[in-house]
Amino acid sequence: MTGRPLQGLRVVEGSAFVAAPSGGMTLAQLGADVIRFDQIGGGIDHKRWPLTENGVSLYWNGLNKGKRSLAVNLRDSEAQELLSALIAKTGNFITNFPATGWLDYDRLRTDREDLVMVSIVGSHDGTTAVDYTVNCAIGYPNATGYPDDPRPVNNVVPAWDLMCGQMAALGLLAADRYRFQTGHGDLVTLALTDVALAAAGMLGGLAEAQINRSERLPIGNDLYGAYGTDFVTEDNRRVMVVAISSKQWKGLQEATNTSVQVGELASRLGVDFSDEGERFLAREELTEIFLPWFKERTFVEVSRELDDYGVCWGPYQSFIELVDEDARCSIDNPLFSDLNQPGVGKHLVPGSPLAFSQTQDRGSAIAPQLGEHTEQILSEDLGLTPAAIGALIDRGIVANA
Repeated sequence: MTGRPLQGLRVVEGSAFVAAPSGGMTLAQLGADVIRFDQIGGGIDHKRWPLTENGVSLYWNGLNKGKRSLAVNLRDSEAQELLSALIAKTGNFITNFPATGWLDYDRLRTDREDLVMVSIVGSHDGTTAVDYTVNCAIGYPNATGYPDDPRPVNNVVPAWDLMCGQMAALGLLAADRYRFQTGHGDLVTLALTDVALAAAGMLGGLAEAQINRSERLPIGNDLYGAYGTDFVTEDNRRVMVVAISSKQWKGLQEATNTSVQVGELASRLGVDFSDEGERFLAREELTEIFLPWFKERTFVEVSRELDDYGVCWGPYQSFIELVDEDARCSIDNPLFSDLNQPGVGKHLVPGSPLAFSQTQDRGSAIAPQLGEHTEQILSEDLGLTPAAIGALIDRGIVANA
């Protein structure tokens, strides 16, 4: 492998929000040349929070690293013709804009019969949806939170958007491979709601409702179906401890010196704690056994002793604590590079989480300025002359940075 694995793949992206931009960024990190087009001045998400003090969107920069940026007047028919030509030239298009009008697949492929297009929609029936409106309907918020609080709890991580983005990237690569094998292009439609429904099915949530006719109840920070919960240390740090495997379960008892007490509890209840389900059912009694050990030790002591016994655990950290204290979130981790983003400053920038043995390049890159590559794309990708490009800029059809 002489470069990153998707080197040579070219993709046009027209997008907003999270799913489509994260899919395009995934491809870019793996070496694809991804050209993102935006409305002149920025689209709906160009100023989305969090912002720097001078109003630069860290959100937009975070989702568009490693792409080239083309700024156009999307309402202008001449700009639409330029974009149609660019999509035909690259042969791959990923978008969550409505696939109608000039973005209709059949219309776009009049310029290229074997076009691959991934179209992200809200629901399969054409209705609008975003991560929050999908998540509330799937059931997980009702099972999140504490038993003494009946309110549903949303997840602040846009999990379905992020998962949808990865599936969009996979779908584009699958359609590209199909084209390589058959010579035919394809329209791949991906519904955000279907991504969430598929995940609920994979994890047994739908079958649990249909077969068992039972509702998943909120259990706080406990792990469903096995033993895992959070503890507070003597110095008021909080840690999450999980014992799913037999090795993890044994390590937790040895670290906390509670094997005898756990054995006595098992005898009293008439259960076998080698069964993770039994550990879940007795989680409150087990937690009472482990609790004093954590209360009597500082976070540093707990960390050291849990590590010594191979316990599976993690600290609760704020974002600031994460970047200040956790070596995994630093340039000690090959995932990250320390890069200077114009208008933002120097900060950690992740590349692809995929580590290939034949290349050390993880694709860390800064985000483009809006319209930074407009002239380059029009010249090198579409073959326009400097005079033609200048006229387009003068008429407000395209813009550079």
